[in-house]
Amino acid sequence: MNRVKKAFTNRWLILLTASVLFWAKTILAYYVDFSLGVEGSIQYLILWINPIATTLLLFGVFLYVKKFKPALIVLFLMDLLNTLILYLNVIFYREFTDFVTIKSILGFSKVSQGISGSSFALMKVHDIFYWADLLVFLGILIYIIAKRKEITSKPVKKTFAVAVSCLAAMTFSVNLSLSEANRPQLLQRTFDRSYIVKYLGLDAFTVYDGIKTEQTNSVRAHASSNGLTDIMKYTKDHYAAADPSKYGIAKGKNIIVIHLESFQQFLINMKVDGQEVTPFLNSLENDNKQTLAFDNFFHEVGQGKTSDAENMLETSTFGLPQGSLFTQLGSDNTFQAAPAILNQEAGYSSAVFHGNVGSFWNRDHVYKNLGYQDFFDRSYFNQSDENLGYGILDKDMLKETVGHLEHLQQPFYSKFLTVTNHTPYLTDEKNFNFPSLKTGNSTVDDYVRTAHYLDESLRQFFDYLKASGVYQNSIFMIYGDHFGISDSNNKDLAKALGKDPTTWSKFNDAQMQRVPLMFHIPGYTNGGIQHQYGGEIDVLPTLLHLMGIDNKKYIQFGTDLFSPQHDQTVAFRNGDFVSPNYTELGGETYDNKTGEKIDPKALGVAPEIDKDQKQVKQALSLSDKLNQENLLRFYTPEGFTPVDPKNYDYHNLDKKNTAIEKEKGNQSTSIYSKNGNKTTAGLYPPIQ
Repeated sequence: MNRVKKAFTNRWLILLTASVLFWAKTILAYYVDFSLGVEGSIQYLILWINPIATTLLLFGVFLYVKKFKPALIVLFLMDLLNTLILYLNVIFYREFTDFVTIKSILGFSKVSQGISGSSFALMKVHDIFYWADLLVFLGILIYIIAKRKEITSKPVKKTFAVAVSCLAAMTFSVNLSLSEANRPQLLQRTFDRSYIVKYLGLDAFTVYDGIKTEQTNSVRAHASSNGLTDIMKYTKDHYAAADPSKYGIAKGKNIIVIHLESFQQFLINMKVDGQEVTPFLNSLENDNKQTLAFDNFFHEVGQGKTSDAENMLETSTFGLPQGSLFTQLGSDNTFQAAPAILNQEAGYSSAVFHGNVGSFWNRDHVYKNLGYQDFFDRSYFNQSDENLGYGILDKDMLKETVGHLEHLQQPFYSKFLTVTNHTPYLTDEKNFNFPSLKTGNSTVDDYVRTAHYLDESLRQFFDYLKASGVYQNSIFMIYGDHFGISDSNNKDLAKALGKDPTTWSKFNDAQMQRVPLMFHIPGYTNGGIQHQYGGEIDVLPTLLHLMGIDNKKYIQFGTDLFSPQHDQTVAFRNGDFVSPNYTELGGETYDNKTGEKIDPKALGVAPEIDKDQKQVKQALSLSDKLNQENLLRFYTPEGFTPVDPKNYDYHNLDKKNTAIEKEKGNQSTSIYSKNGNKTTAGLYPPIQ
């Protein structure tokens, strides 16, 4: 009996027991209730150790309190608080497949409205394990407090308590180091909240999210409409009027946006062992009648990569200097984006199709603020589909979109995000029947295999669109979002491109930032390769003008690529730039014709370079100010209604769209309705 009493008063044993039990239920949540996408032994190791540091740090406060009863109360409250955070995330995740943020807590009334039915419906039998230890702990605590006779426990020396705190800090440092080694720039390039939880744990995520929220709120609290003056002057002076011969040539057509993941321009017309890597895309690029394709088009992404590309194409504003605008600001920023503009100006419905989870790059929140009516994420696709890397294989994803796409009202603005051609370019012999390059670098070698797979996926998708009649009444905007082969691997690729790896330079790296951009318009007859320089920031003004919508009243930093006044200086996110004549990299200037470094002063071109550099820095800084201070909340263009994200719900979308068809009856313009209320899925060719 004395041993039991001793155990109940041994602070080290109490701390160890409480910590181990909380660690166990955290691991339970990781494995059973969360989907964290853990891959490889290192990630599993990190997952198992990440609750330890913060649990020791918080629970260790118990050691600093000298009196036993108050110390137990402190430990119980710490355990209760941590369990509440854990369980709230479990319930929230079951409904939204996402984690609770500070913003969602502050806006709890809005969040609670989104949880369908009672929270009790989201509970499961195993949830008792999240609370069982606390119930026992509470019973013991009540018993001890109720006893009249003081129960004593020898206090822990302060040096030992400090040692536990130091151990917690050291454990967190090891955890962070392993995480950074496995996922470089984890905190700088946060593209999915689940990554922070997977690598650092829920407590660390909550603190990180709180710091980011406070930083954002602090900046925005001091913002006012006065901040728009310089921005509006810049965009007004920078506006480029449409080319009359191109303005409105696709008016009223469906818009089908094909997002080519990690796809660089050099893949177009490239051959491996005599075989074309992308024969279908080549056929579109080289269609001199129906396609307007660009061979000097550059990606301009920063750390936000794919999300930066999406942001530029949807809003014509730049990504942030660090991190991702989507993840850092996208949840509550005000946007005037393509889906909302097209809907309000021309009656377009809108949808995105993506074979990964909706929380990736915070899309499930950002798309609502952009004005997307529908977002079909991984949950809408067959869960048994093969998954390699960042989502289900593109052939499966594109085929399955038919069942959703055919119920959208036409005209529609639809975006298809491919994922199979994403690093680390995972392949197998079953799905990837194309020869690899033989450079000895697996990243480079398999890149062409996944690109060929993507090309085959698109060919089959286009075959369906032609058979269903959608193709003839659509404009296709096809673009590469960012590089697939990083600068560190470019020298291994050099020989395959006919270049000498020993003379490869920063100039060559910059030229590799070219990505495809094509506007394919069936029935158009005046296409051809366009040689003007441009970047992703220019796409939205160009698209709007092709659709017969003037972008002058909107705040956009790009210019119409077809306009005689188009600005051909392409800004990179780090402040470097490229123009038709020169490339500026880190204060060094290169001649585009020779690739050689030049002295601008000696050649008398310094004023031109300085002017371009000044404009690039001005555009980037003004765009950052606009987004970081959320200044678009102070400006509403005439005739435009600000987007209210509460109007969008991405649950049960097929049911919603079917109900719209029934309501419209003979007035329904969906593909399904136009096909005599019959599905067109049977027109899709068999996956090969």
